[in-house]
Amino acid sequence: MSQEEHFSYPIRVRYSEIDGQKIVYNAHYSTYIDIATTEYFRHVLGDRLQQLAEDHLFDPVLRKITIEFIKPAKLDDVLDVSCRVTKLGKTSVELCHVIMRKDELLVKAEVVQVNYDVNSGRSQVIPEKVKEAIILFEKLSHSSI
Repeated sequence: MSQEEHFSYPIRVRYSEIDGQKIVYNAHYSTYIDIATTEYFRHVLGDRLQQLAEDHLFDPVLRKITIEFIKPAKLDDVLDVSCRVTKLGKTSVELCHVIMRKDELLVKAEVVQVNYDVNSGRSQVIPEKVKEAIILFEKLSHSSI
């Protein structure tokens, strides 16, 4: 985990995730990032995460992902997928992800998640309690978001 990230999640590369070149197929990195994002929210919000989604209050969905491939991961590598919130908007959260193998940088990604209201099919405001939990975890000041 880099010094800037406050959360990381380990993932081991499985056989089904490699391609003919015996490296991780590029689409799987998006899955790794999605898993880490979910685990980040679970870590920050705890048991409330599922209930917030069921109550249609906080249910983030992927809006945008930009991935920069630096080096490939290989079968059985243990990857450290770390993330941090870089911007907290009215309806969206921007995250920075880094995928490392030991001390080796493999992938950098920028992600935008939008708080989705399944009833209206549109974005909705992120609840203040969710924002406060993220601000506290990230050690952000209200003026920096």
